[in-house]
Amino acid sequence: MTALVRYTLAGLGASQRYLPPALLFVISVVALTSGGPASLVPSYSVGALAQFICMTWLTVVLVNAEDPVQRAMTTVAAQGSHRVLFASVWAALLVSVTLAVFGLTYPIAVGAHPVTASAVGAGVVAQLTGGLCGIAIGLLCSRLVVPRSGYALFAAVGLVLVVVLVPWVPPLNPMMRILSGNPGTDDLLAPLGINAGISVAILAASMALTQNIAERHS
Repeated sequence: MTALVRYTLAGLGASQRYLPPALLFVISVVALTSGGPASLVPSYSVGALAQFICMTWLTVVLVNAEDPVQRAMTTVAAQGSHRVLFASVWAALLVSVTLAVFGLTYPIAVGAHPVTASAVGAGVVAQLTGGLCGIAIGLLCSRLVVPRSGYALFAAVGLVLVVVLVPWVPPLNPMMRILSGNPGTDDLLAPLGINAGISVAILAASMALTQNIAERHS
């Protein structure tokens, strides 16, 4: 599996298609957290939202990096399409963690925020939630599920808007409201942890659905 993850990341790096979503993340964090609020926690809500949008885009790019013929060859070499899908998800998670490091440290480096362990912990959970949810949406909008790129784009935009804007759709909108409300940071970790758990469940369901639909298409 490790070799397969490295192969997936190498293909993503060679294509350089990761650059637009990664730049979007960096620009969003820099533009929206520089000179931001006095508290660190609301700044992390920006990073979580940027992480979600970026990882949705980047996961689509990552899964679609190989054309159907190349993916079929990779599937044979990996001894199963499920292994290729797992490798794609692990590769996306590694990218998400890399982005999260920037999203967590930049507001600390440029702001005058009081830094506490609980505030940074809230940021870690928020970035994780945004990344996992973005990967889940990206899988459902990839070529494995929606073969036509135009339909996939509409599906991605629609799902992103629903997850971000509809208040009763967990986990992103409730999490953003928790972070923006900025109660005591010690009170944040429990509700944020619940939303992180929901994002894990959503990703697992997305992987199962993606694998099922991909097998039907093949």
